[in-house]
Amino acid sequence: MPAFPENDALDLSASLNALPSGSPASEVARRLLDLFTRGDIAPGTRLPPERQLASTLEVGRSAVREALAALEIVGILDVRPGSGTYLRGSASDLLPQTLRWGLLIGERRTAELIELRSGLEIYVARRAAARADKRAVRELTGTLDDMRRDRQDFAAFADADSRFHRVLSETAANGTIVDTLHVVRSLLQVYSDRAVHDGGSVDTAIREHAAVLDAVAANNEDAAASAMATHMSTAMERLTSHSAD
Repeated sequence: MPAFPENDALDLSASLNALPSGSPASEVARRLLDLFTRGDIAPGTRLPPERQLASTLEVGRSAVREALAALEIVGILDVRPGSGTYLRGSASDLLPQTLRWGLLIGERRTAELIELRSGLEIYVARRAAARADKRAVRELTGTLDDMRRDRQDFAAFADADSRFHRVLSETAANGTIVDTLHVVRSLLQVYSDRAVHDGGSVDTAIREHAAVLDAVAANNEDAAASAMATHMSTAMERLTSHSAD
């Protein structure tokens, strides 16, 4: 007898179609991710047993088992021995992990991530300028002051730089963009940490961040987007050169 009644688990037979014969575990994971991120399944919902998923998708249980294990590793599923497999969070909660998984199995190029970050940061600057209040301007000013103070400490400088962009994205007040940028920045972190490594790069970064701040403080959306475009162009050149090392 199973450890839990199978009729208590979620029935996904109407939501999932069979996969092509011999489809690898990554395809099973992709199909499940599409289902989870629609927002139709509540956090904490128990999934059907492996054999039921395998039957619905018309694949071997090993492919389902590998897919579920991979989704557990990246934090999307919670496997509880003797109880079942559960969805960890809501669609928005799953976005960072989902994007990270999709990027890994899709083998995205670093250059594509850099381009994606550039476009998102420019949009964020525009939205932040439209929505910035005195509190946001104070926080941005504080992070810029930290950048100036830590200009000789490249690790501390990089941390202050990261906080500036985080405050900016939070000011834009779009949770999906915040989550997406968090993932992209995380994936590029190994290069970002190495990008600013000399006094000239530091001085340029400070000037460019100051221009973004001035535009945001003035609630000038066009100027903020333009200033961020200039900054991202410089940053992209540094990141691209270091990702090729």
